[in-house]
Amino acid sequence: MSPAVRVAALELPVSWGDVDGALDRVDALLSAAPFDLALLPEASLTGYVSPRGVFDPTPMAEPRDGPTHRRLAELARAHRGFVAAPIIERAGAHVFNAFCVVAPSGETVAWYRKRHPWIPETWATPGDLPYPRFEACGLTWTLAVCYDVHFVAREASDVLASVDVLLFPSAWVEEGDDTRPPILGDLARRFGITAVNANWAAGVVRAPGQGRSRVVYPGREGVVALKPGRLDVEVARKIVR
Repeated sequence: MSPAVRVAALELPVSWGDVDGALDRVDALLSAAPFDLALLPEASLTGYVSPRGVFDPTPMAEPRDGPTHRRLAELARAHRGFVAAPIIERAGAHVFNAFCVVAPSGETVAWYRKRHPWIPETWATPGDLPYPRFEACGLTWTLAVCYDVHFVAREASDVLASVDVLLFPSAWVEEGDDTRPPILGDLARRFGITAVNANWAAGVVRAPGQGRSRVVYPGREGVVALKPGRLDVEVARKIVR
């Protein structure tokens, strides 16, 4: 059996327009304990929505290899772990709700653009890249951002069947019962994968659905964060029967 891989899901309180401050908070959380891969929530460096209800982070958009991307590479090198983090990406006339995975070497091993922007994300161009598949720490991983989780099984069943872990960063908004457990549980059972969710936490904005980041395993009980900060979990290669 392959050794367990340490994943840190960072549940960051909502901020808006303070990318440097958010990265400093990430640095502090990564310093708390060793990890192999850290996952940040969706749009957690720029903010997903402002305290005045503005759903438009495009003034903070950067090109690939911009200052945020470079700082993430510095953090990955300094902490000797993979870092999976959001970037609001400007590419020509388009702005994407993007995500990158940076290796301890500083190399970017995955780049993804959210394929299904949610209703308020009128600023975001639908992603034009496939769901990623990358190797890290002896495991195979993929990634889907928030609303993408409703489509990933139909659009990328071949990818899910071939990976060990689904990374699921979110800025989840939901009244009533939390539907993440059944959605992620179904994916875990169908494809034998472990799903790791890093969700936004209450900060300058409070909304239903915040918090309770989690790991969902196939066939056994998962772990749920009870407060913002850092949720440390272990994942391993899936058992193929």
